Amino acid sequence: MTICNKSVNSAAMETPQHTKRRRRGTLVTGGFAHFIHDGFTDTLFVLLPLWATGFGLSHAQVGFLKMCMHGSLASFQVPAGLAAERLGERLVLALGTALAGAGYLLLTLADGFTGLAALLLIAGAGCAVQHPLASSVISTAFEGAGRRAALGTYNFAGDLGKVAVPFTVAAIAGAYGWRTGSLFAGGLGLVAAVAVFLLLRHFAAGARPVRALHHPDSGDKPAPLGWGIDNRRGFSVLVGISIIDSAARTGVLTFLPFLLMSKGLDVTGVGFALALIFAGGAAGKLICGLVAERLGILRTVVITEMATGGLILAAISADLTTAMALLPFLGVALNGTSSVLYGTVGDFVRADRQARTFGVFYSLGTGASALSPLLYGIASDAWGLSFALSALAASVFLTLPLCLALRPELKPA
Repeated sequence: MTICNKSVNSAAMETPQHTKRRRRGTLVTGGFAHFIHDGFTDTLFVLLPLWATGFGLSHAQVGFLKMCMHGSLASFQVPAGLAAERLGERLVLALGTALAGAGYLLLTLADGFTGLAALLLIAGAGCAVQHPLASSVISTAFEGAGRRAALGTYNFAGDLGKVAVPFTVAAIAGAYGWRTGSLFAGGLGLVAAVAVFLLLRHFAAGARPVRALHHPDSGDKPAPLGWGIDNRRGFSVLVGISIIDSAARTGVLTFLPFLLMSKGLDVTGVGFALALIFAGGAAGKLICGLVAERLGILRTVVITEMATGGLILAAISADLTTAMALLPFLGVALNGTSSVLYGTVGDFVRADRQARTFGVFYSLGTGASALSPLLYGIASDAWGLSFALSALAASVFLTLPLCLALRPELKPA
């Protein structure tokens, strides 16, 4: 109890200037972690075509490799949160970043499909720590003031990482080979792990939690059990839309580089193409948020989903120049839906249960993202890449009847 009182007293004695500096430093550090980890996960879209060419992989095998990393990432998010409750976000976030970097370093030793799959499981486990822990650190630092703006800045940093890191790795891979590009990514991860730990310690963020002893006369009551979902039908329909949207987004990002390469694009060009999509995605979060305020949630989702399906079909039939010109707009549509959906989850759950409900929402969407590349890869091997991408585009339109089912649930919300 003495330790707890000391930490409370020190926080109370903190000057406004020091509080502002600590919050800003925590936000920068969390944003940096998001930049690195999102860059890692999306660098895979650059490496997959190179591995397919170098090791003679089928599209089903490419999809399985993507599933390994995304599945591992999804599986270890909850354990990362549980570990942080005992060890603190700072240590677990740094260790996870180091593990992701080590995974990319070890990828340089892979000599085939099995080795790549095993090492991607390691890299995915390391990347799993970032979203729950970095957002938790920032949310705690900005408790009661500016939390939405801080988390918005944190999310934008991740979008920048999706643009910068894959493009850099693609440029290095184009000049020196994919192993050198993977070596660069791994070294970046190890340096980032040390930086994240030291910066969070400097700003007194993410430390091991101090647990106060419960006293029977203290008046503390245990938190109520359950998930806190007030509208199960509305939440279920929202999850259904998210699953379809997440599966389509990952499927497009996995196999679109193969389509562009079949039209004559080189390795460096693939990195540039992905940068165009991710830059559009960063803008999409802002654009679709503003559109949702004017047109409403459902109309915005319908517009973005119809645009996603239509742009995928247009890219399939277009020449390379036209397809490249469509990519930023495709990025806006791909990212726009998810940003609107995330902001709607809170309408269906109690405020004291939003953290765990968001965990369910993210896990189901990530699970769909893990399975999607494998399923569409099998379809591509059997019936061709154009057929698989056309089927993917058609699946997006399945969200439209779900939007109609969601409409009456939004009125009370």
